[in-house]
Amino acid sequence: MSDLPNVRPAQPEAPQQAPGTRPALSPIELLAFACQLFAFATFAIWGFAAWDFPGNIVAGIAAPVAAVLLWALFVSPRAVFVVHPFVRALVELFVYASATIAWWSMGHAWIGLVFGVVAVTFGLLSGRRRLA
Repeated sequence: MSDLPNVRPAQPEAPQQAPGTRPALSPIELLAFACQLFAFATFAIWGFAAWDFPGNIVAGIAAPVAAVLLWALFVSPRAVFVVHPFVRALVELFVYASATIAWWSMGHAWIGLVFGVVAVTFGLLSGRRRLA
């Protein structure tokens, strides 16, 4: 009996992910992305609706472009600048708060309020999932 090796049960290894791929997106992350798209559409609507003729063309194009650029630089999964998660959350919160204020300035306070609550909730939930 002493010739037998001492064997301990081992936990099975987690399935390996193919190189160059990322884990599947959760429904919370998809809803957070939908909130970001809604924020970008809000900036376009605000730019075209809140300004007079020559300025509305510039604001309607520049506002969503600036928001997308800000998102691409700091918040996107392949962001140009890798920043601390708190800075990333602040940039995302700034975009959501700006979209909420845009709805308020257009006279649709309830849309802005509901969007703000939903966007911040899904942003927090997806951020917690990223950190876990």
